Amino acid sequence: MFTKGTLNKYAQVLLWGLRTARQQRFKKQDIVLLRYHRPALPLAEVLYRVLIEEGFNPVQRMVETPTMEQSFFELANARQLVFQAPGSTSFYRRLSGTIYLHAPESLTHLSNIDLKSIGKAALARKPLRDILDKREERGELGWTLCAYPTPELARHAKLSLAQYEAQIKKACFLNTRDPVAKWQEVFAEANRIKQWLNGMEVTRFHIESANTDLWIAPGQKRKWIGVSGHNIPSFELFISPDYRGTQGVYYADQPSYRSGNCVEGLRLEFKNGRIVKLRARKGRRFAQKQFAIDRGASRVGEFSLTDKRFSKIDTFMADTLFDENYGGKYGNCHIALGAAYSATFDGNPARLTKVVKNKLGFNDSALHWDIVNTEQKRVTAVLRGGQKIVIYENGKFKC
Repeated sequence: MFTKGTLNKYAQVLLWGLRTARQQRFKKQDIVLLRYHRPALPLAEVLYRVLIEEGFNPVQRMVETPTMEQSFFELANARQLVFQAPGSTSFYRRLSGTIYLHAPESLTHLSNIDLKSIGKAALARKPLRDILDKREERGELGWTLCAYPTPELARHAKLSLAQYEAQIKKACFLNTRDPVAKWQEVFAEANRIKQWLNGMEVTRFHIESANTDLWIAPGQKRKWIGVSGHNIPSFELFISPDYRGTQGVYYADQPSYRSGNCVEGLRLEFKNGRIVKLRARKGRRFAQKQFAIDRGASRVGEFSLTDKRFSKIDTFMADTLFDENYGGKYGNCHIALGAAYSATFDGNPARLTKVVKNKLGFNDSALHWDIVNTEQKRVTAVLRGGQKIVIYENGKFKC
């Protein structure tokens, strides 16, 4: 597994991501929540020490094991499904940062669980997520996350554990002398592309590949964001569109693991901004239930593109964090069903009330599910005057 030197580099990159993701500067004694799966304990221990050294007050919490999650969803009654620990609201209102270390020991352990129970529990957690979203909008919260190699991830990716570990090191620049410096280089180049994208007055984007023919409307008061420190690794540039303008067909050629379930070959047809038809080779019933947990779950909250010149990820990783940032031969695009990102509002996000969000077509949901297409594709921007410009082709932005 990772050497002590690699763990120290990973911790420094996550610290860079946490600080970069927060609009306001951190202060001494700020509270940072550190959540991790059990296999990521070696990285959690190193990171905990770094946070203490930097003057933070870290609060560490281990994520439920697969056995715990199974017990919860198999045995919990209606009141237990929506239970929140006393003090959760006040704790979340004081958080200045969160770090999540994703290291699952199982990816499919909830495949036989009642899907209504999973949806009900997700809805119950939404108010806590809303608190963090508001704190981030005011510049008071920074967050980041990463993945740690496990045998389960490697097995589903059809890689050895050593190969999986090597992919993480390569993708996060942990195999370089100064990975933070490499991230700063990517950060600067991504800002150049975002300025180019945000300088266009676009009415619609047309995404075309062998199995996708989709129209996305960016909407008013939007801006492209990304490479912001929030995810390690993250090479995607994305926007939260006006969900009402989504039309056509989107196909996810990459499998997706979510809530202990796997979905493959997902094909979605949109009309008037909402899913009207769904097909899948595997996991169709689970997907249907997920897209029905609330009104916004069947609408698009994010549209994203990854430039293969940034990303060193060249294989399926069975982890959305990596798969949505796939570089490979043709890069990737992905859409997310569910919640939009208020940070893509071209204005002060703190003033983005529910009324304004609704007026501008920012989607709201307890769901946020990224589904990935890595096919060769072309993305065309239709400008306000009718001019068409190809902005992305063969895995690269055209600037």
